[in-house]
Amino acid sequence: MIKSYLKTAWRNLIRSKGFAFTNLLGLTIGLTCTMFILLWVRDELNYDQFHKNYDRIHVVIANRGTPGNIFTDYNMVLPLAGEVEAKIPQVKRACVATQGDDVTFRYGDILLKKNGLTTSANFFQLFSWKFIKGDAVSAVADPLSIILTKSAAKAIFGNKDPMDQALTVVGENRNLKVTGIIEDPPGNSSFQFDFIRLFNFSDPETRKMLDEWVNSSWRVYVETVPGADIDQVTAAINAIKRQHDPGDKTSTYFTFPMSKWRLYSDFKDGKNVGGMIEYVRLFTVIAVVILLIACINFMNLSTSRSEKRSKEVGIRKTLGSGRIQLALQFICESTILVLLAFLLSLAVVFLLLTPFNTLVNKQLSLEPGQPYFWLGSLAIILFTGIVVGSYPALYLSAFNPVRVLKGIFSGGKSGILPRHFLVVGQFVVSILLISATIIVYQQIQYLKNRNIGYSTDNLIMVDGTNDIKTNFSAIKQELLSSRLVQAVARSNSPITQIWWRMGAPHWEGRPEDFAVVFSGIRGDKDFIQTMGIKILQGKSFSGMPVDSTNVLLNRSAVELMGLKNPIGTVISFGDEKYHVIGVTENVVMESPYRPVEPMLTFYSQHTTGILSLRLAEGVLPQQALPFIESVFKKYNPAYPFDYRFADVEFGRKFLTEELISKITNIFSALAIFICCLGLAGLASFTVEKRFREIGIRKVLGATVSQVIFLISRQFLKLVLISFVIAVPLTWWSMHNWLENYAYHIRISVWVFFAVGLLILLLALVIVSVNTVRAALANPVKSLRSE
Repeated sequence: MIKSYLKTAWRNLIRSKGFAFTNLLGLTIGLTCTMFILLWVRDELNYDQFHKNYDRIHVVIANRGTPGNIFTDYNMVLPLAGEVEAKIPQVKRACVATQGDDVTFRYGDILLKKNGLTTSANFFQLFSWKFIKGDAVSAVADPLSIILTKSAAKAIFGNKDPMDQALTVVGENRNLKVTGIIEDPPGNSSFQFDFIRLFNFSDPETRKMLDEWVNSSWRVYVETVPGADIDQVTAAINAIKRQHDPGDKTSTYFTFPMSKWRLYSDFKDGKNVGGMIEYVRLFTVIAVVILLIACINFMNLSTSRSEKRSKEVGIRKTLGSGRIQLALQFICESTILVLLAFLLSLAVVFLLLTPFNTLVNKQLSLEPGQPYFWLGSLAIILFTGIVVGSYPALYLSAFNPVRVLKGIFSGGKSGILPRHFLVVGQFVVSILLISATIIVYQQIQYLKNRNIGYSTDNLIMVDGTNDIKTNFSAIKQELLSSRLVQAVARSNSPITQIWWRMGAPHWEGRPEDFAVVFSGIRGDKDFIQTMGIKILQGKSFSGMPVDSTNVLLNRSAVELMGLKNPIGTVISFGDEKYHVIGVTENVVMESPYRPVEPMLTFYSQHTTGILSLRLAEGVLPQQALPFIESVFKKYNPAYPFDYRFADVEFGRKFLTEELISKITNIFSALAIFICCLGLAGLASFTVEKRFREIGIRKVLGATVSQVIFLISRQFLKLVLISFVIAVPLTWWSMHNWLENYAYHIRISVWVFFAVGLLILLLALVIVSVNTVRAALANPVKSLRSE
């Protein structure tokens, strides 16, 4: 029986090559898109799950401030990890780590900058990393050890065995011994690093920091015991912090599980509001929608050519076939087509996986050796085959054999209405996808063009070193005298990041319950001018000794503090007092999606964490960089010349949104193409069905344009109905999405009219191309058999 089904199904597909090809192409594209999206979604859902203790690992974070002005902070004090591990029984172990350090290493003549972490020794017990050489215990026995990733070891040592080799840390005057080599962190790991080195807790400077419970610059991770009460752990952490720092009244500490690090990383006013999970859900919906669009095409085309299969159904029923047998026959045909499409889509995925990985910056792969791959493939094939074949099977198997064998066949409204509903559904999705793509693009451009408070044009940032600090005057003089550089300034952090936060200062009239976290930056007298930051009131630093007690507020700080006349206001941090001499425009240093934090700019003539260079107007970077490099090599020879453009660094803040936008654009375009493919097939069969009618109309004097309008009219009505349904649906969904941003565009009506017109024209062109052939044909061909 099954063999007969398969043989008959194959013959029917071969006999109807146009029908089979149209559906095969649509299903192949739909399945290919679905597989790519599911690979991406699976990678996101599996983030960090390779760690053995994944379910019991947490990071300690804090909400700082008051309701309405709460900042969620990952920065913790250095001694917190040790106290948590020692005093909380429900914590099995804890470790402290930096957030990522750029370190320059020297090995012989090789000089390389690598990024890595400085951690406490139990980092390798808490997290699971695969050792190639060494092990998690011996590798951390000596605090002057360093563990390299496989790629970092290859870059530094080549084919030489790196174990027990000494690496010089440039600028720190010490050597570290390589005691372990581990596999590179997977692409779906929250930790990305080239090396791990250890805190030396016997070092006097480090021991001093272990008694410091105020400055927060490190991250603390804990592993709980099985079945631990997280609420109790959280309460204990808060008690430990209050015990050692009773003045910290603005912070509430809590643990955040590793299972949420990637997908639920966004906080708003201290509350977790989602994150990457929103995009995972979005793309899952897109995958299902694209596959359903391809399925709808098959249903529409199958039912539209039902008249050709009606006699077959009548004969089969006359010979004793039941409705279930006929339904199985049609589902078997659809499943064979889906299987062929799946095999083709597998080939396409293999061919395009590398460029797709480049696009999404991942390391996705098909794993045919894994059982879940084949189980998932079988599920997709069966699901798609049944969905695709269900409606045609039920529709075709219901034909009355007596009527169809007499030549009486009319689908009537019962046959036409379902097809119309399906076509309308396709157009609704098309309008929604195109409109959403345009609105997402507009939102990204709006945020990119938002006033960020300074100029990124030709602004170059260079990391500071001791040699740069010592030779700063000479470096600045040579750069300015070249006329290639118009301004040079130094600061303790880059203009594109916030490295320093503090509690709110005190001032006369401060409310008792005022508990807002301020950001801070230190710069020299040229900092404001070099950055292009606008002074709204007062003045900037002049470089005089008195500036050491002066401070600048940004506009956000003035508004939050409620200062009507900020110039001359005295603010204090304990015994340290500062005079407000100026108010600056808000500078977007962190997320461009959130309001600017209140910021204090302090004067410092000697801080050299970052050097910022503004190229002269009209000077191209390729003209200036060789000379700038020669100056830094002259005065900072121990380090490779490394620089960053401020506009590139600022652009990195949009990487996720731009990536999501690109992926959405591609899959939306493919979904619309599938819709058009189905519409073309449906129009072709409609024209074929009405071929004789067109011939009669032409004999009676109808023109080509009248014939095209006649056929197109029914499809254009469906487009208009789709537009009426899609517009409010799109507005509602995109309005809710935009509400996630503090700064967002207003949805313009013209977007919907433009998209509606585009879809209308697209449908008209597709239908017209298929109609024109019949309209231009000689009517004798269609009427000679009458």
